[in-house]
Amino acid sequence: MEEVLKKLFDAVLEGDFEDVKTNLQAALDAKLDPIVILNDGMIAAMREVGCRFEEGEYYVPEMLIAARAMQSGMAILKPHLQQTDRKSSGKVVIGTVKGDLHDIGKNLVALMLEGAGFEIIDLGVDVPAEEFVKVATNVKPDIIAMSALLTTTMSSMKTTLDALTAAGLRNNIKVIVGGAPVTEAYAQQIEADGFSTDASRAVNMAKSLLGV
Repeated sequence: MEEVLKKLFDAVLEGDFEDVKTNLQAALDAKLDPIVILNDGMIAAMREVGCRFEEGEYYVPEMLIAARAMQSGMAILKPHLQQTDRKSSGKVVIGTVKGDLHDIGKNLVALMLEGAGFEIIDLGVDVPAEEFVKVATNVKPDIIAMSALLTTTMSSMKTTLDALTAAGLRNNIKVIVGGAPVTEAYAQQIEADGFSTDASRAVNMAKSLLGV
């Protein structure tokens, strides 16, 4: 049993799509609990990916490959998880703000958060404040994560925060921001709850904000 999970862990770590699928199926065939497979095989591997990134052993390409390999495994595992009492870490609405079409960083944050057990609603790019408000009203997320890669679109973050406040949603939702030009000082200036420089730290930030 342990051996199957270790092989799955290694496959995610190396970003090997085929090995992820093979070992995931082997774990399911061995009647392992889907939640154990998720936590010990996949989420643990993504945690290790985050550690290696922070230590400078992994870079963005390795993180993306590992996250996508995990996502390919999640497609197989999800139907089995839905039959169990899997506890979500929280619900996150994520998007790149209005006027900005960059999505690599946003996608990586979404993949890493999903790897950490969060439920993700990805709104894509060029998302206006009204869309964030509409979706937040409907799905009641724990966190809204906004990304911007241009100094000219950073102001859309404040516009969105103001719109959430005007809609009466701000007190119930944590807001985290990130992207190359975004600084901690700017996050504080617009009164966001958190700021992250990279995907690995975004996961830690989300967990600390929700206490999970």
